[in-house]
Amino acid sequence: MKFLPLLWAGLWRKRTRTIFTLLSIVVAFVLFGMLQGVNAVFNNALNASAVDRLDVVSRISFTESLPFGYLTQIESLPGVAGVAYQSWFGTYYQDPKNFVFSFPVDPLRFFPLYPELELSKEQRAALERTRTGAVIGRELAKKYGWKIGDRVPLHSVIWTQANGSSDWEFDIVGIYDAPRDPNQAASFFFNYSYFDEARSFGKGTVGWYIVKVKDARQAMQVAAAIDKRFANSPDETKTQTEKEFAQSFIKQQGDISFIVTSILGAVFFTLLFLTGNTMMQSVRERVPELAVLKTLGFTDFAVLMLILAEALVLCLVAALIGLAIAAGIFPALESVIGEARLPADVFTLGIAVAVLLALCTGLPPAWRTTRLNIIDALAGR
Repeated sequence: MKFLPLLWAGLWRKRTRTIFTLLSIVVAFVLFGMLQGVNAVFNNALNASAVDRLDVVSRISFTESLPFGYLTQIESLPGVAGVAYQSWFGTYYQDPKNFVFSFPVDPLRFFPLYPELELSKEQRAALERTRTGAVIGRELAKKYGWKIGDRVPLHSVIWTQANGSSDWEFDIVGIYDAPRDPNQAASFFFNYSYFDEARSFGKGTVGWYIVKVKDARQAMQVAAAIDKRFANSPDETKTQTEKEFAQSFIKQQGDISFIVTSILGAVFFTLLFLTGNTMMQSVRERVPELAVLKTLGFTDFAVLMLILAEALVLCLVAALIGLAIAAGIFPALESVIGEARLPADVFTLGIAVAVLLALCTGLPPAWRTTRLNIIDALAGR
């Protein structure tokens, strides 16, 4: 307990400097929490990808459609357990900022390939028999207050109907859950037959195929067989695992991990010099006081630990405040990433970074105190 008053006095010896240093570290950890949180959500989504599902897209580009006739050819290949298809619909609800991840699918083919999406048999049957029917994720239903029986208008930024309108209307006939990953409960699925009949262009094509393989260990062989089947055709394919497909889709928006690492690297490199300079200056100003502590019987190790403790308290308190603020504003990203919660592992990583920052900035001046000559220090030399 005798160290606490000394620790407190050392931290608040220059109150203004301490406050500004604290605020600088807080801002850095707010940024750390937000960026690492977003990165963690994307990584968790990638890690949740099924190992027994493949995605077949155009070799030219993800945005290029594939012929519907490829369906039966893919189904006939050895090792294929099932095939479904989707297209990117690109819609928003009422306002462009209210983006909705919507996909036309064949209910009979799609949902058996995604057992993690829990939809009752009655609601799936309702989707099959309702031409304009749609099923939505539980999180999406909560976000917009939609319920079964509602008629929902969506505006597509890509697809127009035969009458020239970009506005599409759907009847909500079911709500599905995704217990293992809440982010998967934020999509909007509707009948591909309605989409294909009503659209003004691209009829008879699909965006990509989803292939379930019988044995996950044979996934790469099946992928190679699919691409070989359509090699040298007008519409060559590129078959990837679900994780690879998700990674390539995300990277169209940029390499998230590289961007996050680059920004945080620059921030903490600057913070290292800022905090290190603060600690060095604080120790220089207190050389006579530290010499007095040594004359009173404090060992070199005790003084070293006192300086390190100041750096640890400063960095840890600022880190906790910054991460708490990040957790508080993280729900604002719900419309972009779905799950509005800062992952727990980001807190753990943040605390580890704070300890490392404290050691890097506190150890050099603390080590300097172990070589402090009491006579020279008291004489001001």
